[in-house]
This record gives sequence, C-alpha cells and structure tokens, in this order.
Amino acid sequence: MAVRISKKPRVVIVGAGNLAGALAVSLQKAGYRIELIISRPGAASVQRARRLAREVGASAVSATHAQIRSGLVWFSVPDAAISSAAHSLLRAADWKGKIALHSSGALTSDELRVLQERGAAIASVHPLMTFVRGSRPTLAEVPFAIEGDRKAVRAARIIVEDLRGQSFPIRKERKEAYHAWGMFVSPLLSALLAASETVAAAAGVGRNAARQRMLPILKQTLANYARLGAPRSFSGPIARGDVGTVRKHLKVLRTVPEAREVYLTLARIALRELPAKNRAELEKILKH
Repeated sequence: MAVRISKKPRVVIVGAGNLAGALAVSLQKAGYRIELIISRPGAASVQRARRLAREVGASAVSATHAQIRSGLVWFSVPDAAISSAAHSLLRAADWKGKIALHSSGALTSDELRVLQERGAAIASVHPLMTFVRGSRPTLAEVPFAIEGDRKAVRAARIIVEDLRGQSFPIRKERKEAYHAWGMFVSPLLSALLAASETVAAAAGVGRNAARQRMLPILKQTLANYARLGAPRSFSGPIARGDVGTVRKHLKVLRTVPEAREVYLTLARIALRELPAKNRAELEKILKH
C-alpha cells in the first residue's frame, strides 16, 4: 500500500476528451480539486474544456494562455499529441517539483522528458478501460499500469488507490505488448462482435436484432470467464470435437470470407489453448 500524503495536490487536466472527462470526474469525487482543464486553442476543443470545467468546478483555458500553479498535471490527450502538449506548456509553469503524468497505454513516460529536464517528476499512468462518447465509466476497480520516476510513481499509486483502482508496475519495454493486450480485450472484441453481426445477417437476422439476441450468451460467457477462467468456460463444437459441424460452419462462411478467416484463426487458438476433443481431425480441416 502506498504511503499516505497529508494533502491531496491540486490537479490540472490537459485535454477534454472521453478519458479526460472520466478522469476529472473521478478525481473530483475522490476529493481532488481540479484547478484547470487545458485544451487546444481551437473553438471546439475550448468548448469541450469549458463543459468539463463546469462539471468539476474548474476553470478552462487554452494551452496558449495557461498558467499552471497546481502540483500535478495529467496529460489526457491522444498519444501523438503528448510530447507536443508538454512542449507547448513549458512556459506555463515552473516545473521544478511538479508531477507530470500521461495516460498513454503504448508510450512510455519518456514522452514527458522535456518536463523532466525542467525539474518535474514524470510517469505514465494508463487505465485498462475503454472510453467512448456517450459512456463515462467509473475508475473504481480499474487496473492502472504505471511506470516512471520514483516520486511520480509513488504519487500515482496513491491517486489510483484514492480512485479505488488497482495499480501495477509495467516495464517500459513491455508497454507495446501491454497495449496490444488491451487491444484484444476491447477494440478487437468490438470488431469480433461486428463480425458476429455479419454472420447473423447470413442467417437472416438483422444487426439490431442480432445485438439484442447475442447479449444473454455474451453476458453468461463473461460471467463464466470471470468465475471459471477460459478453459472451463469453453463450449461448443470444438470443445466437443464435433468435426462435422465445424466443417459445415467453414462451408457456409465462404459467403462471408473475412468472418471465416476470424473463425479459422480463433479456432486454431482454441485448439492450442483450450480443451478440445478430436484435435487431429480438427487441425486438418482448420488448415484450409
């Protein structure tokens, strides 16, 4: 458990997108004062920053006019903008003694090196969660991967604990693999569901109806996975070794070739990672 600090630092959030919104609201609820929401100069960005600032009792300002007094600055901008955002705020503060964090899953704390050179302690603090427009998840129970300077890491762990999240260390050289893992558990899962809707259409079921009809089995599959793990949650023709049914699937899926490729790839992974019968016969038909 991280050592407690006597007073929570005031916080500046750089960015006003989906992640920044969830972060600012969660921090405020955890007792942190959000002093500023800093945006890009464009009208749309400033407008989003103002909306978020009103929600959390902060002020909104563009990067060109920012004056930072808070002890902690959290960059919640797209990966490609982190370094440039840090450079744009070099003159906005005396960075000596401040803590600067960013929330990229793929990039390391080195993106904030220019602030480190000015005396700030830096770290990357990435929540393993999805943030999309129209949904603002709580950060409670969310895992946060953290790496960086000792001081910044210590502060980040305390903040995550206050958010009721779970922090864990990640090595710089492992961040790309870590982010690829995150890609599998959310964006590519959404892509798999989109492919499932395409297969449903081949069965004569429209996309909206398919989504509703898939929800019960999806929810039960996730519940099984959470309680039992992947091997004991695995069911269906591959688990049973039903070669004839798998062969029929591959035949009908020729009408949706991209979905067929997904089926083949996942079925091969299932044979390698999960319990299945008639493996030799299944391996033969899954080569094509």
